[in-house]
Amino acid sequence: MPHPATAVQETGGTIAPHLRRLLEFVEPHTGDVCLDVARGRGPMPAALGPHVRHVTAVDATPVAAASAPARPGRMETVEFGTGPVRITGGARGPDGARDAHDDGGRARPRDPAATTREDPRPRPPRPAPRDPVKADATALPYRDNTFSLVTARFSLYNLGDPGHVLRELLRVCRPGGGRVVIADLVRGNLAGPERDRIERLRDPDHPGTPSIARLTEMITSVGGSIRRLDVFTVERPVEPWLAGARDGAAADRIRAAMLDEVDGGPRTGAKPRVIGGELWFTQSWAHVAAEPIP
Repeated sequence: MPHPATAVQETGGTIAPHLRRLLEFVEPHTGDVCLDVARGRGPMPAALGPHVRHVTAVDATPVAAASAPARPGRMETVEFGTGPVRITGGARGPDGARDAHDDGGRARPRDPAATTREDPRPRPPRPAPRDPVKADATALPYRDNTFSLVTARFSLYNLGDPGHVLRELLRVCRPGGGRVVIADLVRGNLAGPERDRIERLRDPDHPGTPSIARLTEMITSVGGSIRRLDVFTVERPVEPWLAGARDGAAADRIRAAMLDEVDGGPRTGAKPRVIGGELWFTQSWAHVAAEPIP
């Protein structure tokens, strides 16, 4: 039975459960030199900071998007607040089958050989993350093999051509132990197009939600080797999500379509339901860990 996730206390603040799940999937260690590439200011640098040696944050907001006037009611970045989230699915493999090591959403034990042993001595507080570096995600200003960990959360399809972005993320990642971790929305390999209709009504610039197979194939086609995959379902309240709609009329149409589905009407692909008098809907999220092929 899904349950509302609550924030968990971390050093230096709190971390939302869905972000904690990503952090556990990333498996950061004290020797990591990290790069996080986001559109705007994302939460990953602050989440990674206490666990790694160094974090560089890149704001790769495309120039045209950064200079365009903000739409009424639209969020400036994809850091979107989720509100409460119910995590309802476990880890699944690339074909959608449940992973043999699925733990139902709990943290997996770390491989001691793959991580640096934590020093039991108290460590001084780490400095707050610096302001992000402005850069083009398709032409990052870093040398090959610079970082041991590269992350991109809910931004891959908003930073330029996703294939070019992935190629750059892999280029700056060290082979032989380095990893690139992508977190993004996905749809099932057999899912229909209904879901994207809702997404494009909310945001006409929405590039479409990739299937699980499409996302993994894209990574391998540009020189990555898939190492781990975590695909799970979340339920979110509709209203915080609709705060990013193009306008109030679009939000009203989405809300009406979801309520109509709850009452037995046409499917939207969002699997809406009413929880405690509030309208919620469903998304599929994926975490993919890859490493560059030497």
